[in-house]
Amino acid sequence: MKKQLLFILTLLIGLMPFMEAQQVIKAKKKPVEGLTKPKKYYKDTVDFSNAPLRVNHAFPLSDQANKGQWKPLKDYSDEFEGNTLDTEKWYPNNPKWKGRQPTYFHGSNVSLENGELVMRINQHGNEQLPAGYTHTAGFIKSKKKILYGYFEARLKPMNAPWVSGFWMTNVSKDWWTEIDICENCPGVEHNRHDLNSNIHVFRAPKDKGNVKEHFSRNAKYYIPFELQKDYHTWGLEWDKDYIRFYIDGVLFREAENTHWHQPLEINFNNESNKWFGALPDDERLNEVYKVEYFRVWQK
Repeated sequence: MKKQLLFILTLLIGLMPFMEAQQVIKAKKKPVEGLTKPKKYYKDTVDFSNAPLRVNHAFPLSDQANKGQWKPLKDYSDEFEGNTLDTEKWYPNNPKWKGRQPTYFHGSNVSLENGELVMRINQHGNEQLPAGYTHTAGFIKSKKKILYGYFEARLKPMNAPWVSGFWMTNVSKDWWTEIDICENCPGVEHNRHDLNSNIHVFRAPKDKGNVKEHFSRNAKYYIPFELQKDYHTWGLEWDKDYIRFYIDGVLFREAENTHWHQPLEINFNNESNKWFGALPDDERLNEVYKVEYFRVWQK
């Protein structure tokens, strides 16, 4: 009996390293993913050698000759030239979403200055914030929804650890989709050359794909310059067949449109997002997110 116990004990001791290795392998297989977490590799490098020149402001930068026969929609577009935000077009804050902690969306961070939309940090004064929030940022949302078209904005992302956003979404009980035109945080050093492109479906009714669980198609591209240093033009061409993404008039991604047939609202914001390393830095509170214009066309 003693020999049998000794044999079993020896066998177990010998198996311990193997068992520990298996536990490590299993632990590594557990994904740690967020809904908007960009992929960790570059799909491609964006080539600007044939980038178009702006010769007019009547048509999208990528189609200056208007081969697509685009017609401007002034009810949606905004040059941000007034003294205050046009509240017939925009909500001056997000009416439903407080923001990702620890940054709370607050209307005090939104202003029009020198013909631009400007979004700042912590302009709320001494107002007490809800639990879990330590900082505030800006958000505007369109009051109208739109299905398909060409959407363009010239903007300068923040040089601080908040994500600069230009995106479209519509959250309803049975249907929730999203197209992220600009979702970048070049204010974090290791993101300076990253161009993120994300499209999401969180849920959809039976006749629109019958989606019960969130899925996304995300891609990350290398930009041969630092996005936070200057203004750049982001564009989205969206129709029933394809979703095309542009920067400075250059097409860098084309995705088949399998689920994105929901009228969407337009959003601009600066926000926290831990997946980008976008968490508040009290030494960089004076940086701003600027948008020169937002323009919409349809065929």
